[in-house]
Amino acid sequence: MARPFPPPGSSRRVDGVTLIGYHCSHEQVPPDELLRAVQAAEAAGFDAAMCSDHFAPWGVRQGHSGFAWSWLGAALATTRFTLGVVNAPGQRYHPAIIAQAIATLGVMFPGRFWAALGSGEAVNEHITGDGWPVKETREARLRESVDVIRDLLEGEDVSRDGIVRVDRARLWTRPEVPPRLVGAAVTARTAARAAEWADGLITVVGSPDGMREVIDAYRSAGGAGPCVVQIHLSWAPTDDAAMAIAMQQWRHGPAVQPPETWDIDDPAEFDRRAEGVDADTLRRSMLVEHDPRRLAERIAEIVGAGFDGAYLHHVGRDQAPFLAMAGPELLPALREALP
Repeated sequence: MARPFPPPGSSRRVDGVTLIGYHCSHEQVPPDELLRAVQAAEAAGFDAAMCSDHFAPWGVRQGHSGFAWSWLGAALATTRFTLGVVNAPGQRYHPAIIAQAIATLGVMFPGRFWAALGSGEAVNEHITGDGWPVKETREARLRESVDVIRDLLEGEDVSRDGIVRVDRARLWTRPEVPPRLVGAAVTARTAARAAEWADGLITVVGSPDGMREVIDAYRSAGGAGPCVVQIHLSWAPTDDAAMAIAMQQWRHGPAVQPPETWDIDDPAEFDRRAEGVDADTLRRSMLVEHDPRRLAERIAEIVGAGFDGAYLHHVGRDQAPFLAMAGPELLPALREALP
């Protein structure tokens, strides 16, 4: 059975083993193919999985954006993985609805589901027709949403009249143990804020100094639970092929950085901003490798910044070649390289 990600209050690692998870990108892969991919990831030997929750992709070339919550039920039912999702409550989703979704998956799959909560991106949230708030307001809205979700999961009747409005909400179906609510943070400031409420932290790969700042900010502010990192990578049997995948699917990565990442509301604009990105720039912003052992060494180096685990995101739209390689080559080499 795949090792689950530690629940709140337990040690950060399971039996001293660093978690190696698989990231499922709804923006790039249609949900039926993505379901087969997560099943193949379990067969390959990954420990767990997580997925995105977008309404739109990061660019037109990515071309997909299935509904994460429908997919999660199918993925949990057809694997033994622990699965998580990165969600932004408060605008596209009312937090009471997210609490209900979390509770339902928690009842159906006890101990196997977690949700990472963040303040969101305009590319997904603008669809409501409401204005896109400034970051400070989005952070305050997130905190109110977290409190609503936690109170509902604890069985309280909830009414609120703040940024988030709730009228006499109650969850009639709840799990015995509420699923973990994890903070999603890119910056040290956001990580420190998440420490007030989160059962753990997830961030994305960045510079070594930047990643350590995020971890230190979370821990220094009293943050508990595991800290994990999502690592974007492109693998193919040759370096040229790996770079071609990265250039086709993930050029926006170095071209658009926070706060612009959060504020652009059109996938075509991400593509436009990425037009001038060259291979050298892209190679500095993500892992582009054809050698599985070298890829394992680079992943282990990132995890060594202080993380308790990593979720690997191969940015190709066809996940099958990567997963076929990962089982016999990447994962064994990575487990050798990790503490």
